[in-house]
Amino acid sequence: MQQILGRELEPGASSSDPLPEKDGVYLRETAEELYWNDLEWEKLTGEEKLDEEFLTELAFPGFLAYVRGLLLEEAQPDSLAPPQPRPQVVAYLLGFLARRVVELEEDTACCEGEDRDHREAELKMTGRLVDLVLYLYYRLDSHDVGRVEAALASE
Repeated sequence: MQQILGRELEPGASSSDPLPEKDGVYLRETAEELYWNDLEWEKLTGEEKLDEEFLTELAFPGFLAYVRGLLLEEAQPDSLAPPQPRPQVVAYLLGFLARRVVELEEDTACCEGEDRDHREAELKMTGRLVDLVLYLYYRLDSHDVGRVEAALASE
């Protein structure tokens, strides 16, 4: 992405308040649960499928909203609490998703039939989810996302 955009990418600001370990564990576990729940719902319903392709943005609404919340840098004027962005939790989630992609790539190679189809679909969705979380993590605007997507599509 840095090469495509021609600049160094930095994640958003982090809260000045330190994140206690138990809170970090809670935030990470909650995000992982959202991933598994959104994925399971999609497996059950197949709602977000269009012409055999999954619309990852719609298949993982809870997970993506949670990531946006973890990166929130501005609060509403009437908010009782200031924003506390936690990009370190999102960095952990990117690692979690990357590990999941590797697991799925290994699993897909040894499966057959319907199980293989499910794993391939999960691999595509999780790979796309990595891209979407990276866009949020690095705060790319729609123009930058369009440039990255166009470059990736031409590869």
